[in-house]
Amino acid sequence: MDTELRYRGRTITNHQVAQIGELIAAHPSASRRALSILVCQAWNWAQPNGALCDALCRGLLLTLFRAGRITLPEPEWRSARPARRSQVQPIELPEIPVEGPLSGLGFIAIEQVRRTPREALVDGLIARYHYLGYKQPVGEHLKYLVTAGDQPIACFCWSSAPRHLGPRDRYIGWPPEVRKANLRGVAYQSRFLILPWVRVPHLASHLLGRMARQLSADWERVYAHPIYFTETFVDPTRYRGTCYRAANWVCMGRTTGRGKDDQTNRPNRSLKDVWGYPLVRDFRERLFVRP
Repeated sequence: MDTELRYRGRTITNHQVAQIGELIAAHPSASRRALSILVCQAWNWAQPNGALCDALCRGLLLTLFRAGRITLPEPEWRSARPARRSQVQPIELPEIPVEGPLSGLGFIAIEQVRRTPREALVDGLIARYHYLGYKQPVGEHLKYLVTAGDQPIACFCWSSAPRHLGPRDRYIGWPPEVRKANLRGVAYQSRFLILPWVRVPHLASHLLGRMARQLSADWERVYAHPIYFTETFVDPTRYRGTCYRAANWVCMGRTTGRGKDDQTNRPNRSLKDVWGYPLVRDFRERLFVRP
């Protein structure tokens, strides 16, 4: 059998590892980034919008290098400082209380700010006011700033869904091979922040409903494919998921607490409730396209 390994849902064969070695030998002065681009071009490894998956490919090259399967050039740059969790600078805003009924907020704008000058504002607010802080998303992702008038009141971050998530996979009814082929149709809400001085009843469920009507079209504009299903985690020791329940999300189950890289089959993190919301009625049919 020619299978060498599985990397981020992709099968890497012995022949492909040999092909990588030939590309490295043919370009002895190429950097690691340049080599990843060459591999992506040779394999037609690209996102639906045509952008090369060179960041994923660099991870693959590093995995093969650490396993002794290929030789890589030295990194072009190394930092002398310890690695930091995030380079995002927290942003503090004046804590002007926003209270009263939802109708009193007036017009509420939900702006997609990924790859715009206002993306840094969302990152900074998440870093300062969300209890989990900011973490750079991996893969496809969008970010939203919610304002009432000119005043920020909330933020959303959405990213590619986790590859394996038992409660979700059982709820959808996904066999593994079908899940791998259709996972890009699911978006994961990694952060939802309402700024702490904003105390408006029903605002959270209202924003979740608005996002459900907007997210797929925005995703298709940026990444050239729609979203059919959304999901998120809720820490039951902190929250009861009230706003998700009010917005008609479904609690699909609870995580095992083992994480994606677990090797011990023992919990190593807190358990989370997994909530999901379909963006279209026929989400199962759309997520069951056979590979």
